Amino acid sequence: MKTAVIQQQYHGSKSTTIQATCASIAEASEAGAELVVLQELHQTEYFCQCEDTRFFAYANSFESDIVFWSNIAKMHSIVLVTSLFEKRTAGLYHNTVVVFEKDGTIAGQYRKMHIPDDPGFYEKFYFTPGDLGFEPIQTSVGSLGVLICWDQWYPEASRIMTLRGAEILIYPTAIGWFDTDSTEEKHRQLDSWITIQRSHAIANAIPVISCNRVGVEYDPSGVLKGTRFWGNSFICGTQGEILTHAKHQEETILYADIIHERTKEVRDIWPFLRDRRIESYDCLLKRFCD
Repeated sequence: MKTAVIQQQYHGSKSTTIQATCASIAEASEAGAELVVLQELHQTEYFCQCEDTRFFAYANSFESDIVFWSNIAKMHSIVLVTSLFEKRTAGLYHNTVVVFEKDGTIAGQYRKMHIPDDPGFYEKFYFTPGDLGFEPIQTSVGSLGVLICWDQWYPEASRIMTLRGAEILIYPTAIGWFDTDSTEEKHRQLDSWITIQRSHAIANAIPVISCNRVGVEYDPSGVLKGTRFWGNSFICGTQGEILTHAKHQEETILYADIIHERTKEVRDIWPFLRDRRIESYDCLLKRFCD
């Protein structure tokens, strides 16, 4: 299955950004991609750098956004992974992935479960934690275990998706550096980010798709100097091997062929799921085992 990851920057407005995204989707479709993955909150800037109620208006278009991306998926006959700002009701919002089937129908949704709250990433102000659980989304190209950004750091999420039958883990993402970080700290953060996701692939014998944005975006409140999103989108195979890897400040389309049969081959020689001691894992249901 040919897969495409679209790594891009915010182009100054929703309309201009969407225009660039659609051009990349068309290119990916023409290249034979059946599955196309977009980055976290791909329609707008990453507005969570500050706490400002005016940004809740971005979620008012959730229903019309669904219609738009449904038509794009149908037009290009692709399975499309989008990342949208969902208004569920007044005062209740989610960071939500909507996956569209090749005919434009909604294959499923996932609401981000782990919500960060750190300088420049004030997501708890905007997003309610997801309540749809870790449920794979069934599509014509396989069972997709879609998670979002901060979910990347939690092995519990990737494991549950795997145990529920996911065939691919997908992480739409918005993560970057502050320019005030030292060069050494930047290297440590990026290496950790790549390593943890490759580890999910290895521990579960499952391919991983990670799609991050690029470009410098500035905090509209002026408190922070902004975030330099580090790109580095990648796709790795079932043993964590890198199949394709993007640069850190380049808009690009990454392609990789994902072979579902490879999962069985790897699990037959590395049967991690067989040797799990599930009777000894009760402590995982506690906040801390003290």
